[in-house]
Amino acid sequence: MYNPTSNKRADFRDMAVNVYSTNVTSENLSRHDMLAWVNDCLQSQFSKIEELCTGAAYCQFMDMLFPNSVPVKRVKFRTNLEHEYIQNFKILQAGFKKMSVDKIIPIDKLIKGRFQDNFEFLQWFKKFFDANYDGRDYDASAVREGAPMGFGSGAAKSLPGTSSGGVASSYRRVPTAAATRPAAATTTASKPTVSKVPPRTNNATPPNRMTVGTTGAVKKNDSAGAQSNHQIEELSSQVMDMRLNLEGLEKERDFYFSKLRDIEILCQEADEAEPAQLVQKILDILYATEDGFAPPDDAPPEDEEY
Repeated sequence: MYNPTSNKRADFRDMAVNVYSTNVTSENLSRHDMLAWVNDCLQSQFSKIEELCTGAAYCQFMDMLFPNSVPVKRVKFRTNLEHEYIQNFKILQAGFKKMSVDKIIPIDKLIKGRFQDNFEFLQWFKKFFDANYDGRDYDASAVREGAPMGFGSGAAKSLPGTSSGGVASSYRRVPTAAATRPAAATTTASKPTVSKVPPRTNNATPPNRMTVGTTGAVKKNDSAGAQSNHQIEELSSQVMDMRLNLEGLEKERDFYFSKLRDIEILCQEADEAEPAQLVQKILDILYATEDGFAPPDDAPPEDEEY
Protein backbone atom coordinates (compact mmCIF):
# COMPACT_ATOMS: atom_id res chain seq x y z
CA MET A 1 0.00 0.00 0.00
CA TYR A 2 1.30 3.43 -0.92
CA ASN A 3 1.92 5.70 2.07
CA PRO A 4 1.29 9.37 1.10
CA THR A 5 3.49 10.58 3.97
CA SER A 6 6.51 8.66 2.74
CA ASN A 7 9.44 10.69 1.47
CA LYS A 8 10.43 8.17 -1.17
CA ARG A 9 8.13 6.78 -3.81
CA ALA A 10 8.84 3.92 -6.16
CA ASP A 11 8.67 4.03 -9.93
CA PHE A 12 6.69 1.07 -11.17
CA ARG A 13 7.03 1.32 -14.96
CA ASP A 14 9.23 3.02 -17.50
CA MET A 15 6.70 3.30 -20.30
CA ALA A 16 2.94 3.82 -20.54
CA VAL A 17 0.48 1.74 -22.54
CA ASN A 18 -0.75 3.97 -25.37
CA VAL A 19 -4.39 3.98 -26.49
CA TYR A 20 -5.55 5.29 -29.86
CA SER A 21 -9.32 4.85 -29.82
CA THR A 22 -12.18 6.06 -27.64
CA ASN A 23 -14.46 3.15 -28.52
CA VAL A 24 -12.44 -0.01 -27.89
CA THR A 25 -11.02 -0.37 -24.41
CA SER A 26 -14.18 0.27 -22.37
CA GLU A 27 -17.68 1.64 -22.55
CA ASN A 28 -18.31 5.33 -23.11
CA LEU A 29 -19.69 7.04 -20.00
CA SER A 30 -21.96 10.06 -19.77
CA ARG A 31 -20.51 13.37 -18.62
CA HIS A 32 -22.15 12.91 -15.21
CA ASP A 33 -20.53 9.49 -14.79
CA MET A 34 -17.21 10.91 -15.96
CA LEU A 35 -17.35 13.68 -13.36
CA ALA A 36 -18.30 11.17 -10.67
CA TRP A 37 -15.29 9.06 -11.64
CA VAL A 38 -12.90 12.03 -11.52
CA ASN A 39 -14.22 13.26 -8.18
CA ASP A 40 -14.18 9.75 -6.72
CA CYS A 41 -10.58 9.04 -7.75
CA LEU A 42 -9.13 12.45 -6.86
CA GLN A 43 -11.40 13.39 -3.92
CA SER A 44 -12.15 16.60 -5.81
CA GLN A 45 -15.21 18.84 -6.21
CA PHE A 46 -15.54 19.38 -9.95
CA SER A 47 -19.12 20.33 -10.85
CA LYS A 48 -18.79 20.40 -14.64
CA ILE A 49 -16.51 19.09 -17.36
CA GLU A 50 -15.31 22.56 -18.32
CA GLU A 51 -13.49 22.93 -14.98
CA LEU A 52 -10.97 20.32 -16.12
CA CYS A 53 -9.48 23.00 -18.41
CA THR A 54 -7.02 23.81 -15.59
CA GLY A 55 -5.10 20.59 -16.34
CA ALA A 56 -4.56 19.92 -12.61
CA ALA A 57 -6.69 16.77 -12.54
CA TYR A 58 -4.72 15.15 -15.36
CA CYS A 59 -1.43 15.95 -13.62
CA GLN A 60 -2.57 14.13 -10.50
CA PHE A 61 -3.92 11.22 -12.53
CA MET A 62 -0.44 10.88 -14.05
CA ASP A 63 1.05 10.87 -10.55
CA MET A 64 -1.43 8.14 -9.61
CA LEU A 65 -0.57 6.01 -12.63
CA PHE A 66 3.18 6.70 -12.76
CA PRO A 67 4.68 8.01 -9.48
CA ASN A 68 7.33 10.70 -9.99
CA SER A 69 6.30 11.25 -13.62
CA VAL A 70 5.15 14.81 -12.78
CA PRO A 71 6.27 17.28 -10.07
CA VAL A 72 3.04 17.43 -8.05
CA LYS A 73 4.22 20.35 -5.91
CA ARG A 74 4.41 22.59 -8.98
CA VAL A 75 0.82 21.91 -10.03
CA LYS A 76 -1.71 24.72 -9.48
CA PHE A 77 -4.68 22.74 -8.15
CA ARG A 78 -7.17 25.58 -7.70
CA THR A 79 -6.75 28.41 -10.18
CA ASN A 80 -8.73 30.47 -12.65
CA LEU A 81 -5.76 32.05 -14.44
CA GLU A 82 -5.14 30.99 -18.02
CA HIS A 83 -1.35 31.20 -17.81
CA GLU A 84 -1.46 28.76 -14.87
CA TYR A 85 -3.65 26.42 -16.93
CA ILE A 86 -0.92 26.45 -19.56
CA GLN A 87 1.71 25.78 -16.90
CA ASN A 88 -0.23 22.73 -15.66
CA PHE A 89 -0.59 21.34 -19.17
CA LYS A 90 3.13 21.89 -19.80
CA ILE A 91 3.79 19.78 -16.70
CA LEU A 92 1.41 17.13 -18.06
CA GLN A 93 3.08 17.30 -21.46
CA ALA A 94 6.49 16.70 -19.87
CA GLY A 95 5.03 13.72 -17.98
CA PHE A 96 3.66 12.31 -21.23
CA LYS A 97 7.06 12.62 -22.84
CA LYS A 98 8.76 10.99 -19.87
CA MET A 99 6.41 8.00 -19.99
CA SER A 100 6.44 7.80 -23.83
CA VAL A 101 2.78 8.72 -24.23
CA ASP A 102 2.06 9.46 -27.90
CA LYS A 103 -1.04 11.60 -27.34
CA ILE A 104 -0.74 15.22 -28.44
CA ILE A 105 -2.37 17.54 -25.90
CA PRO A 106 -4.49 20.28 -27.60
CA ILE A 107 -3.55 22.87 -24.98
CA ASP A 108 -4.83 25.88 -26.93
CA LYS A 109 -8.31 24.29 -27.16
CA LEU A 110 -8.52 22.87 -23.64
CA ILE A 111 -7.63 26.09 -21.80
CA LYS A 112 -10.57 27.87 -23.47
CA GLY A 113 -12.90 25.85 -21.25
CA ARG A 114 -15.25 24.64 -23.97
CA PHE A 115 -17.29 21.57 -23.06
CA GLN A 116 -16.76 19.51 -26.23
CA ASP A 117 -12.97 19.84 -26.35
CA ASN A 118 -12.55 19.00 -22.67
CA PHE A 119 -15.06 16.14 -22.77
CA GLU A 120 -13.32 14.49 -25.74
CA PHE A 121 -9.94 14.71 -24.03
CA LEU A 122 -11.42 13.32 -20.79
CA GLN A 123 -12.93 10.40 -22.74
CA TRP A 124 -9.52 9.58 -24.18
CA PHE A 125 -7.85 9.93 -20.77
CA LYS A 126 -10.38 7.54 -19.20
CA LYS A 127 -9.36 4.90 -21.75
CA PHE A 128 -5.70 5.68 -21.07
CA PHE A 129 -6.31 5.33 -17.33
CA ASP A 130 -8.09 1.98 -17.72
CA ALA A 131 -5.19 0.65 -19.81
CA ASN A 132 -2.51 1.71 -17.30
CA TYR A 133 -3.98 1.64 -13.79
CA ASP A 134 -2.64 -1.29 -11.78
CA GLY A 135 -5.04 -1.05 -8.84
CA ARG A 136 -2.68 0.20 -6.13
CA ASP A 137 -3.89 2.49 -3.36
CA TYR A 138 -3.60 6.27 -3.73
CA ASP A 139 -4.70 9.03 -1.36
CA ALA A 140 -5.16 11.96 -3.74
CA SER A 141 -5.99 14.55 -1.08
CA ALA A 142 -2.94 13.66 1.01
CA VAL A 143 -0.61 13.77 -2.00
CA ARG A 144 -1.64 17.35 -2.82
CA GLU A 145 -1.52 18.18 0.90
CA GLY A 146 -5.25 18.84 1.21
CA ALA A 147 -5.34 21.45 -1.54
CA PRO A 148 -8.91 21.79 -2.89
CA MET A 149 -9.54 21.00 -6.53
CA GLY A 150 -12.70 22.00 -8.42
CA PHE A 151 -15.26 24.70 -7.64
CA GLY A 152 -18.32 22.54 -6.97
CA SER A 153 -19.82 21.91 -3.54
CA GLY A 154 -21.89 18.74 -3.94
CA ALA A 155 -19.75 16.61 -6.22
CA ALA A 156 -17.73 15.00 -3.47
CA LYS A 157 -20.84 14.30 -1.37
CA SER A 158 -22.34 12.13 -4.09
CA LEU A 159 -19.54 9.59 -3.66
CA PRO A 160 -19.00 9.08 0.09
CA GLY A 161 -16.61 6.54 1.51
CA THR A 162 -13.71 7.29 -0.80
CA SER A 163 -10.47 6.43 0.95
CA SER A 164 -6.87 5.68 0.11
CA GLY A 165 -7.86 2.17 -0.89
CA GLY A 166 -10.99 2.99 -2.83
CA VAL A 167 -9.69 4.00 -6.23
CA ALA A 168 -9.59 0.60 -7.93
CA SER A 169 -13.23 -0.27 -7.37
CA SER A 170 -14.90 3.07 -6.77
CA TYR A 171 -14.18 4.64 -10.16
CA ARG A 172 -16.26 1.94 -11.82
CA ARG A 173 -19.32 2.65 -9.69
CA VAL A 174 -22.33 4.28 -11.28
CA PRO A 175 -24.29 6.86 -9.22
CA THR A 176 -26.76 4.86 -7.17
CA ALA A 177 -30.00 6.75 -7.74
CA ALA A 178 -31.78 3.51 -8.61
CA ALA A 179 -30.06 1.53 -5.86
CA THR A 180 -31.65 3.60 -3.11
CA ARG A 181 -35.17 2.47 -3.98
CA PRO A 182 -34.62 -1.27 -3.32
CA ALA A 183 -33.00 -0.37 -0.01
CA ALA A 184 -36.09 1.60 0.97
CA ALA A 185 -38.32 -1.28 -0.04
CA THR A 186 -36.24 -3.71 2.02
CA THR A 187 -36.55 -1.48 5.06
CA THR A 188 -40.31 -1.41 4.67
CA ALA A 189 -40.51 -5.17 4.30
CA SER A 190 -38.37 -5.79 7.38
CA LYS A 191 -40.80 -4.04 9.78
CA PRO A 192 -42.36 -6.38 12.37
CA THR A 193 -45.67 -7.86 11.35
CA VAL A 194 -48.74 -6.42 13.09
CA SER A 195 -51.72 -8.60 13.96
CA LYS A 196 -54.00 -6.68 11.61
CA VAL A 197 -52.73 -7.71 8.19
CA PRO A 198 -55.01 -5.58 5.95
CA PRO A 199 -54.06 -2.23 7.56
CA ARG A 200 -50.36 -3.14 7.23
CA THR A 201 -50.81 -3.94 3.52
CA ASN A 202 -52.71 -0.70 2.92
CA ASN A 203 -50.08 1.33 4.73
CA ALA A 204 -47.29 -0.20 2.66
CA THR A 205 -48.92 0.56 -0.69
CA PRO A 206 -49.08 4.40 -0.64
CA PRO A 207 -45.33 4.85 0.02
CA ASN A 208 -44.54 2.65 -2.99
CA ARG A 209 -46.83 4.73 -5.19
CA MET A 210 -45.34 7.94 -3.83
CA THR A 211 -41.84 6.67 -4.49
CA VAL A 212 -42.69 5.90 -8.12
CA GLY A 213 -44.32 9.30 -8.63
CA THR A 214 -41.48 11.12 -6.94
CA THR A 215 -38.91 9.24 -9.03
CA GLY A 216 -40.74 10.21 -12.22
CA ALA A 217 -40.75 13.86 -11.20
CA VAL A 218 -37.05 13.75 -10.38
CA LYS A 219 -36.25 12.18 -13.74
CA LYS A 220 -38.31 14.85 -15.51
CA ASN A 221 -36.53 17.62 -13.61
CA ASP A 222 -33.13 16.06 -14.38
CA SER A 223 -34.03 15.91 -18.07
CA ALA A 224 -35.10 19.56 -18.12
CA GLY A 225 -31.98 20.57 -16.22
CA ALA A 226 -29.72 18.68 -18.61
CA GLN A 227 -31.39 20.37 -21.59
CA SER A 228 -30.93 23.79 -20.00
CA ASN A 229 -27.26 23.06 -19.27
CA HIS A 230 -26.75 22.01 -22.88
CA GLN A 231 -28.30 25.25 -24.13
CA ILE A 232 -26.12 27.28 -21.76
CA GLU A 233 -23.02 25.49 -23.00
CA GLU A 234 -23.92 26.15 -26.64
CA LEU A 235 -24.63 29.84 -25.99
CA SER A 236 -21.42 30.24 -23.99
CA SER A 237 -19.47 28.68 -26.86
CA GLN A 238 -21.10 31.07 -29.34
CA VAL A 239 -20.30 34.08 -27.15
CA MET A 240 -16.68 32.97 -26.88
CA ASP A 241 -16.40 32.57 -30.67
CA MET A 242 -17.89 36.02 -31.25
CA ARG A 243 -15.53 37.55 -28.72
CA LEU A 244 -12.52 36.00 -30.45
CA ASN A 245 -13.75 37.22 -33.84
CA LEU A 246 -14.24 40.73 -32.45
CA GLU A 247 -10.74 40.81 -31.02
CA GLY A 248 -9.34 39.75 -34.39
CA LEU A 249 -11.25 42.48 -36.21
CA GLU A 250 -10.10 45.11 -33.75
CA LYS A 251 -6.49 44.10 -34.21
CA GLU A 252 -6.87 44.18 -37.98
CA ARG A 253 -8.46 47.62 -37.81
CA ASP A 254 -5.66 49.02 -35.64
CA PHE A 255 -3.05 47.43 -37.89
CA TYR A 256 -4.29 49.11 -41.07
CA PHE A 257 -5.02 52.40 -39.34
CA SER A 258 -1.44 52.46 -38.10
CA LYS A 259 -0.24 52.10 -41.69
CA LEU A 260 -2.47 54.96 -42.82
CA ARG A 261 -1.21 57.07 -39.95
CA ASP A 262 2.36 56.55 -41.12
CA ILE A 263 1.39 57.64 -44.64
CA GLU A 264 -0.30 60.71 -43.25
CA ILE A 265 2.81 61.74 -41.33
CA LEU A 266 4.96 61.12 -44.39
CA CYS A 267 2.78 63.40 -46.51
CA GLN A 268 2.74 66.11 -43.87
CA GLU A 269 6.53 66.11 -43.70
CA ALA A 270 7.07 66.04 -47.47
CA ASP A 271 9.43 68.65 -48.89
CA GLU A 272 7.98 71.52 -50.85
CA ALA A 273 9.93 70.30 -53.88
CA GLU A 274 7.66 67.22 -54.12
CA PRO A 275 4.53 67.43 -56.26
CA ALA A 276 2.01 69.28 -54.12
CA GLN A 277 -0.92 68.01 -56.15
CA LEU A 278 -0.06 64.34 -55.45
CA VAL A 279 0.37 65.03 -51.77
CA GLN A 280 -3.01 66.77 -51.63
CA LYS A 281 -4.77 63.85 -53.32
CA ILE A 282 -3.25 61.38 -50.85
CA LEU A 283 -4.34 63.59 -47.94
CA ASP A 284 -7.89 63.80 -49.35
CA ILE A 285 -8.06 60.01 -49.44
CA LEU A 286 -6.72 59.66 -45.90
CA TYR A 287 -9.17 62.17 -44.45
CA ALA A 288 -12.23 60.81 -46.28
CA THR A 289 -14.62 59.05 -43.88
CA GLU A 290 -17.77 56.99 -44.15
CA ASP A 291 -20.99 57.46 -42.21
CA GLY A 292 -20.71 56.16 -38.68
CA PHE A 293 -16.93 55.89 -38.75
CA ALA A 294 -14.32 58.25 -37.34
CA PRO A 295 -10.61 57.57 -36.87
CA PRO A 296 -9.36 57.31 -33.26
CA ASP A 297 -8.08 60.50 -31.64
CA ASP A 298 -4.76 58.94 -30.76
CA ALA A 299 -2.76 56.54 -32.84
CA PRO A 300 -2.15 53.10 -31.32
CA PRO A 301 1.22 52.46 -29.67
CA GLU A 302 4.00 52.29 -32.23
CA ASP A 303 5.61 49.24 -30.61
CA GLU A 304 2.54 47.00 -31.10
CA GLU A 305 3.19 44.03 -33.35
CA TYR A 306 0.67 41.71 -34.97
